[in-house]
Amino acid sequence: MKRLIYLSLLGLFLLGLGFYPTVDASNAVVGKPAPAFTLTDSNGKKHSISDFKGKYVVLEWVNYDCPFVKKHYDSSNMQKLQKEFTDKGVVWLSINSSATGKQGHFEPSKINALIKEKGAHPTAYLIDTDGQVGRLYGAKTTPHMYIINPNGELIYNGAIDDKASANPDDIAGSKNFVRAGLQEALAGKAVTVSASQPYGCSVKY
Repeated sequence: MKRLIYLSLLGLFLLGLGFYPTVDASNAVVGKPAPAFTLTDSNGKKHSISDFKGKYVVLEWVNYDCPFVKKHYDSSNMQKLQKEFTDKGVVWLSINSSATGKQGHFEPSKINALIKEKGAHPTAYLIDTDGQVGRLYGAKTTPHMYIINPNGELIYNGAIDDKASANPDDIAGSKNFVRAGLQEALAGKAVTVSASQPYGCSVKY
């Protein structure tokens, strides 16, 4: 009985931190077609995942107020990764699923100001206020990363790297799963690490 109570409390603690015991999502399965969706970006333009058939696509769940996201943006790690691969023709979609009034939710004008301030390089910043797309993909944390291949299949689901901390000093010694996966895929190779445990703040549905 004591063990059961301990495990229950531990689970609640980890959920509060944004860590989850599984990366599986019923609709977003590596090796299967990526779930279809349409979202409006911060400039009022609609984007459907089907629009990018024939290209590699990265989905990045983002919340600029999350310390784990700040780790990658304040250090310019995320911006460099975005530019490195958008320059190679990869489509990079930042998605925010924070509900109105929750941490990380901003009006479009504020979003665009923040993108400019941070020097971010997404193809588009998509707004998912009702959380439908986040739940469709099983997005658990910010950041939570996905890679879709030109055939529309999901080839990566998980963390940006293998250092589950909010400390920018950990970036230098980490293995960046997104960079490695894209490099392998663009070279015509299979993605060695196709799934990992996402870490960060819980998505603020």
